[in-house]
Amino acid sequence: MIRALLAACIWLLLAGSAIAEGPTVRLAVTDLVGLEELQREFGPFKEALEETTGYAIDFIPVTNRTAALEALRFKKVDFVLTGPAEYVVMRKRAASDVVVGLYRPDYFSMILVKADSPFFTPADLKGQHIAMGSVGSTSRHLGPMHLLAQAGIDPLQDVKVTHTNVRVAWEALKKGDVQAVGIGRSDYASLLEHDAASGGSRNAYRVLARSGDLPNDLLIVGEHVPSEVTAGLRDAIGTNSDALIAAILAGADHVKRYEGMRFLTEIDDGDYDVVREMYRTAGYPEFAEFIGD
Repeated sequence: MIRALLAACIWLLLAGSAIAEGPTVRLAVTDLVGLEELQREFGPFKEALEETTGYAIDFIPVTNRTAALEALRFKKVDFVLTGPAEYVVMRKRAASDVVVGLYRPDYFSMILVKADSPFFTPADLKGQHIAMGSVGSTSRHLGPMHLLAQAGIDPLQDVKVTHTNVRVAWEALKKGDVQAVGIGRSDYASLLEHDAASGGSRNAYRVLARSGDLPNDLLIVGEHVPSEVTAGLRDAIGTNSDALIAAILAGADHVKRYEGMRFLTEIDDGDYDVVREMYRTAGYPEFAEFIGD
């Protein structure tokens, strides 16, 4: 016990903050690049978290998921907000643990075709051209690939897959340049909203397949962070969840995906085995590196 308390005190001193004022902790978000974007999207959440914990929080911008992993491994960052696909790699490659989960309702993958398409099951897409979102994305890449595999389609051999911006993929579907798109549910809602504003119709498309709800996003912590600091953060989130959720939703565009969310303080690593299986489907059976970085 004395050794643990001593380690915590040393860590707080190294973090450059007086104990009476609470520690300074460093936070990264894996899918945002640059300090300006971090501040725009998660600035209100950072401020609310500082108020509820008494901690000073420094944003640490990272260029990609691999940079976030290396920062965690080499103790350059303390906490990382990340998605399911990133978590399974970080769990394997870095000494880390889960603080809380961020449950997102209706978070799942979809394969869509045009309403007048001759395709009615994912198996019908064999030999066809499918557009998907960014490489390595849980809902826009790994999920749709897994849906194809579950239908007996080898997504690496039986179809042509093009990865691109979601809106570009959507326009390609409209023009007939691709026969289907693989995206997330929130992408679909946003695209339909955009189409409606320009006179488009929801009944122009058909859902060919959808996954079950995907595992939660996560706030993870490096093993080097004292347990007392992590516990303080977890307790503050649990006690002030409504205010912190409101702060997340007060960000700009990126955080809209968290509408209707809730924090979960009990997370089972086994919940992410489905994501590990998705990595195997995509040709990365070791899930020890990020796809696309």
